[in-house]
Amino acid sequence: MGKNHTNTIKTEMTQRPQSTNLSTNEKQETKSKKSASSALSTQMQLLGLAKQFVLDGGLIPPEKQIPLEERARKRDRLCHLRKQQNLEAIIQKTISLCSGDEITDRADQDWFNSFTNLAEDISNRTMQDLWAKILAGEIAQPGSFSLKSLKVFRNMSINEAKLLAKACGLAVKDPSRRNVRIISGAYQTPGFLNIFNKNRDIKINLNQFGLSYAELLTLAENDLIFIQETESNALVKKEQLQFNFNGLPLTLSALKNNCVVNFYKFTSIGSELVALIADNPNDDYFNVLKSELSAHFSINS
Repeated sequence: MGKNHTNTIKTEMTQRPQSTNLSTNEKQETKSKKSASSALSTQMQLLGLAKQFVLDGGLIPPEKQIPLEERARKRDRLCHLRKQQNLEAIIQKTISLCSGDEITDRADQDWFNSFTNLAEDISNRTMQDLWAKILAGEIAQPGSFSLKSLKVFRNMSINEAKLLAKACGLAVKDPSRRNVRIISGAYQTPGFLNIFNKNRDIKINLNQFGLSYAELLTLAENDLIFIQETESNALVKKEQLQFNFNGLPLTLSALKNNCVVNFYKFTSIGSELVALIADNPNDDYFNVLKSELSAHFSINS
């Protein structure tokens, strides 16, 4: 996220490497050997996946193959075990996010059943963390996440989830927190006194903050934002727009009549899934936003 960094899972080494006194050439040679040993050909990668998912039976000499029916049963059994393991991991993560004494409305069993059907194939730990947040949020406040949103999220890759997190780092919410937007500019409606003013129409280049138009299209294709820019009503002088920028208050007060704010609006699905992303403001964008909009608005944050 610029300063937008999505959480990654770090692997801790159980042993510290012993210090050695290698020359520069020896170190480079050792590094090259390690790289070569860790790199796998596409054929080896496919073979590893086939073994993991019990699909390598046809690659074994016929005289050593177990019967096809038995291979299918073994694959089904391992598939069920993998799904069970994934769901149990998500439940374990969810428990730590739930309150032990807060009383809420009873969770919808049909929703929970649909949740398990959609989440059972999620083995990536980072994605499991997000599914755990969905489950905890729905139990705490039933109706927070629609099944339609779950289906969209289920089809998102981890890279698309990171892209959503990047967009959240630029987004503002209204006081109700239901409408989520990315401010992309502002203008004053043209008139006799301002038609030649070079600051009349201001555009913020989102690409410089890691959100290119192609990435906006990807978000739109996932039904997370509307790709068509929208705008606020024309504000009269001193009229205010109040937002929350990743936990920071942001108030825009029009300096003159007929000031308008442009933005990309999140869909209802996108607005629901924003709740999964922790506040992580892109400070560079925020500073540019305040600087650029100061031509038409006084800004309090």
